[in-house]
Amino acid sequence: MLLSLSIQNYALISELHIDFERGFSVITGETGAGKSILLGAIGLLLGGRAETRMLKAGAKRCTIEAEFDLDGYHMDGFFEDNDIDFDGRSCIIRRELTDTGKSRAFINDTPAQVAQLRALGSQLIDIHSQHQNLLLGQEDFQLNVLDIIAQDQSQREVYTACYNAYHTAQRRLQEAEAALSRGRDDEDYLRFQLEQLDELQLEVGKQEEMEQEAQVLEHAEEIREALWTTEQLLQGDDRTENAILPALRMAERQLSSIATLLPAAEELTERLGNCQIELKDIAMELGAQAEDIDVNPSRLETVHEWLSALYSTQQKHHVQTEQQLIDIAEDFRNRLALIDNSDEQLMTLRQECTQAQQALQQAGAQLTALRQEAAHKVEEQICELLVPLGIPNVRFQVTVNLRPEPAPSGLDNVCFLFCANKSGQLQPISDIASGGEIARVMLSLKALISSAVQQPTIIFDEIDTGVSGQMAERMAAMMRTMGDGGRQVISITHLPQIAAMGRFHYRVYKEDNDDSTTSHIERLDDEARVTELAHMLSGAEVTAEAIANAKTLLKHAEK
Repeated sequence: MLLSLSIQNYALISELHIDFERGFSVITGETGAGKSILLGAIGLLLGGRAETRMLKAGAKRCTIEAEFDLDGYHMDGFFEDNDIDFDGRSCIIRRELTDTGKSRAFINDTPAQVAQLRALGSQLIDIHSQHQNLLLGQEDFQLNVLDIIAQDQSQREVYTACYNAYHTAQRRLQEAEAALSRGRDDEDYLRFQLEQLDELQLEVGKQEEMEQEAQVLEHAEEIREALWTTEQLLQGDDRTENAILPALRMAERQLSSIATLLPAAEELTERLGNCQIELKDIAMELGAQAEDIDVNPSRLETVHEWLSALYSTQQKHHVQTEQQLIDIAEDFRNRLALIDNSDEQLMTLRQECTQAQQALQQAGAQLTALRQEAAHKVEEQICELLVPLGIPNVRFQVTVNLRPEPAPSGLDNVCFLFCANKSGQLQPISDIASGGEIARVMLSLKALISSAVQQPTIIFDEIDTGVSGQMAERMAAMMRTMGDGGRQVISITHLPQIAAMGRFHYRVYKEDNDDSTTSHIERLDDEARVTELAHMLSGAEVTAEAIANAKTLLKHAEK
């Protein structure tokens, strides 16, 4: 539950700290005093959008902080999943906003994302404002109420998994059918293109080899002449003067003749010998290379034709490498394989789709059964709650009908039907119920939900709109019962009948000075509470009769 709320420099609030209690509390105050500002600050803590206009005029920074007691609410999983320290009891949320628009959030002093605030906030506080009464006529809200009462979360997760699997199977089948349709239209074209690619006998690296071969064949005479000439310069013959190897042999003999006279000459002789061995090897290699060089115009024409075909094909497919052409050929083969094996593949995909649909229908039927069972509970309990709220002849029905097509939420259409009179006809609640009746139905639903969901705090923002007098008192009694059931229930109200029923009473007021207007909140003691109720009963001037009526209301509330 919400233990305390601290606010600095938010809207009309300079600095505020208030402690809250378990049970049923009420917040009152004149219109414009700042009650909505309190809700706005709490909303910011729960992940609402931060805007610089929220800062109090002239302030550089706004800070909002709240402490919650979560003992017994089994929320350890959230903190473990998000790697946030948690002692099992206390949780402190802080939100900061600067005049530059920078916003920061913390959970137990750990920096947090706004999405984390929203996820945690949805488990901490349910804020019911006036406009939420409009949700009563929306199918998704009605379905959500039914799911909460049915406590069908695990089954709904099973259904969601089946729904996703079914749509995946459908998509794969549709894509295969579309691909097959396109492929059949293009089959002749695909086969022709693949034949052209296959004729090239593509391999990675073949283009480089062929280009190198073409270069050698184009300059065969020049290359062979250079090799022979170099070999002759090394080896020498009768026509070659000053050949290298004969000169080296002569030099070796000269050095060898003085080896006994000059010790260094022996090593130099050996080195010259090694040079001769290496050069002989080179000369032999040159000769072999020269013999391998073939002037072959026919082979050169074949290589040129292959390269020309390759370049043309690359340009045609807008690629630059052999690998890209190989990939294109593989794609053509896959598409043709789909055409060739289409009946078998489509049959497999259709079977998968049918199996997924059957699983979806089975999971949906189980979910429907849980909702139908919950629908009867909702009908009975809502009527029981509405009778003491001044609708003695109420009829309330929850219809669960099959949808034309499965939806992410299930196979069901849910509708709340309502009639306040014995002889009237049941109709969708948004079409027939008055504002006061909708307020009472919403309160009854919240009371029903609160018994099924362990949510620490519920805040009602003027849920009493459209009711007064005895009906307001009965609504207050219901909220008080919800609070006495272990929850923290806070009602923001303008009605003295509801304010008198609160276990704790807070008053929001504002003060004006020469420079600014500031909102404050205070917890009222017994005497101040009588005065506040008297103001609510009689207006600005507190009369003796209003004081007496206020005391009567409080005394009646104690029963």
